[in-house]
Amino acid sequence: MNEQTAVIIGASGLIGNHLVEQMLDDEYFGTVRVLVRRSLAFNHPKIQQVIANFNDFNDFKNKFGKGDIIFCCIGTTQKKVNGDKTAYEKIDHDIPVNAAQIGIDHGFKKFLIVSSIGANALSNNFYLRLKGKTEHAVKQFPFKSISIFRPSMLLGKRIEARPAEKTGQVFMKALSFLFAGSFKKYHPIKASNVANAMIAESKLSRRGVTILEYKEMMEITR
Repeated sequence: MNEQTAVIIGASGLIGNHLVEQMLDDEYFGTVRVLVRRSLAFNHPKIQQVIANFNDFNDFKNKFGKGDIIFCCIGTTQKKVNGDKTAYEKIDHDIPVNAAQIGIDHGFKKFLIVSSIGANALSNNFYLRLKGKTEHAVKQFPFKSISIFRPSMLLGKRIEARPAEKTGQVFMKALSFLFAGSFKKYHPIKASNVANAMIAESKLSRRGVTILEYKEMMEITR
């Protein structure tokens, strides 16, 4: 088996951080190239940490490098962009779409992206509409396989403090027994489980577009 070269976009986030950690001891991946805005506390022989300007397409492309699999789990919040929807869209839509375009140009075969449960390009909700719009754009690229992960509430400890999210995690965990049947897709999920599911999915020989919600993410890691 040839060791795979993976590119991770969004390594500083909750899921991205778990992705990096899980790949370090996984022999399937020979090189893990982490594209970041600023240096992170990763130190391992298989990690290539590359500082890139995501707002500059040429710099983004030049720093991307060659490889096999792209893991895109970048995202922001209204608070981080001070409610600026244009800035929000540049991060949650433009960066993933540009990464997909660069990936095709550089010969990558697989593209895996974290979206959100309820993503719908026609939604009245800005966040869900943006995620749906991003999904639609990414699906147009001719990768061998595109895997879209749609988690609900993420469980786990972030580097940065998000008090409202922490309260929501406690609330959702307490009521998790209610998420059954058609509501199971709204079940909260550990960020580490999403990362685990992404890695497991990346090793499969699927073709085309695959959507993974709570049930599929939990099943693929069994």
